[in-house]
Amino acid sequence: MRERIESFLYYEARLIDEHQYSEWLSLWTRDALYWIPCNSDDADPARQAMIIYDNRDRLEERVLRLNSTSAWAQQPRSRTRRLLSNIEFRPIEGGYAVESNFILAEMRRSKQDIFAGRVIHTLRNNGDTFNIALKKVLLLNNDDPIDNLTFLV
Repeated sequence: MRERIESFLYYEARLIDEHQYSEWLSLWTRDALYWIPCNSDDADPARQAMIIYDNRDRLEERVLRLNSTSAWAQQPRSRTRRLLSNIEFRPIEGGYAVESNFILAEMRRSKQDIFAGRVIHTLRNNGDTFNIALKKVLLLNNDDPIDNLTFLV
């Protein structure tokens, strides 16, 4: 099982880094949640601002914008590469709860930024692969000003 889960996470990372956003979107469930808290890993989205708090409809809008020429904050597109490590998982009903660490390098307009943190995925079984029901990204610097987070983490 470890190999299947790790392969899925590496595949997701490659899709994002290669700007294959439509393919990335196809990995998500209909009731998906993509969440990047701000100021605290345990922030309450009903009471506090979030960096990103997208359901499936918002994810579709985000991908549509990133695939278009109207995403001015991504002209030119960020070049990204990410490293995943410390992948841990446990079975839950219908799938797996997965946690991993990441380092993400972003290069845009001759400026490089480095992001790091922990990602919590809820993966649901889908035949011999998975779908993403939840992706919660816990940035180490989620309490600092962040320049331009208009790409996918």
